[in-house]
Amino acid sequence: MKVMLLNGSSNQKGCTYTALMEAAKVLEAEGIETELIQLGGDPIRDCIGCGGCRAGMGCVFQDDAINNIVEKAKSCDGFIFGTPVYYAHPSGRVLSALDRMFFSGKKAFEHKPGFAVASARRAGTTASLDVLLKYFTISEMPIVSSSYWTMVHGNIPEEVMQDAEGLQTVRNAARNLSWLLKCIELGIENDILPPEAEHAARTNFIR
Repeated sequence: MKVMLLNGSSNQKGCTYTALMEAAKVLEAEGIETELIQLGGDPIRDCIGCGGCRAGMGCVFQDDAINNIVEKAKSCDGFIFGTPVYYAHPSGRVLSALDRMFFSGKKAFEHKPGFAVASARRAGTTASLDVLLKYFTISEMPIVSSSYWTMVHGNIPEEVMQDAEGLQTVRNAARNLSWLLKCIELGIENDILPPEAEHAARTNFIR
């Protein structure tokens, strides 16, 4: 089993990274492989709603890492999306990445569990989590819960390491993710497969 950890911060070894690594340590202790994807500081195009990905060849933009990340996601069993808080909101780069990843490669994520982590100096974490968790709920992905909100506080990694409850909450979520992944694996081994969703009905409110 394998879990992808997506760091939506341009700071590759900052506070968001610190929280994600806390989750990774738990998962690896549970025998689950992890892979960290760093969005880093390189430019990431926004989704332009062109519909080109409907042809099944991925996102039409080939000049960044998005198609490669979606390809990696196909072999992953679970996900953790991490973001710093900018103006009480996730980073623009993680939203641009997730918009394109889910529009062009939704099948790589469907029915796979995960959770999100938000990092802030002080506030804006719950609003940021609300945004990231919508990618899970619209894609039939089980959201993994914890003992509290999966958020950490601190202005630098050393301060995050002092947020004992925040890190504890991240670890608890990682343990729950490990448990759920193992339950899903047992289910598949016993022919309990994900359901097929209905997609025929599309209601427009303006006619």
